[in-house]
Amino acid sequence: MAKQQSITSLPRSPQDDRRSRMVQYSVAMGIRTVCIIACLFTPGWWLLLPAIGAIVLPYIAVVLANAKGATSSVVLRPGSIERLPVDDR
Repeated sequence: MAKQQSITSLPRSPQDDRRSRMVQYSVAMGIRTVCIIACLFTPGWWLLLPAIGAIVLPYIAVVLANAKGATSSVVLRPGSIERLPVDDR
């Protein structure tokens, strides 16, 4: 399916923004779940790697999920009214 082209500088809709943040958070929490399961089967000092991942990933996931994208506050309108120079002949 082809992506629609934007003709304005409007930011993404709130629904699209919320969906992308939910997907990012879900992926991070899925990786954390894998880290927790890996803690059960990892021997020795290698246990530190998945343990650190399981501890640090929730913080990173929340920060990324709450981060707003770079949005411009100025909305450009096509066809704005401009003054034409006056010819004094």
